[in-house]
Amino acid sequence: MPQLLYILAFTIIAFFAVSTLIRSLITLNTESHRRPRNPQGRPNANRRPVRVPHPELLDNQGQPINEPLLVVRSINVDDAREKLDALYNASPGGKAEQQDED
Repeated sequence: MPQLLYILAFTIIAFFAVSTLIRSLITLNTESHRRPRNPQGRPNANRRPVRVPHPELLDNQGQPINEPLLVVRSINVDDAREKLDALYNASPGGKAEQQDED
């Protein structure tokens, strides 16, 4: 008997959750189709949206930078492996310290 009450309670709660979800989706859909209005109540048909660049794309004076942000160089696998090995050996706990302990 308690199992039937749990199933009934879960069904009612699930029904309310799904109906709330559907209502929220409908509300979002209707709000997204509304046109924004200016304070006088007229649509903003002649205004263009202002594009604001990301802060990382601006210099200290707020002007857009005009330089590449990422430069990728291609190197062969052996050179990359040598550089990584050198970094590993120079790091704390690298091979150089392990050989000193032995």
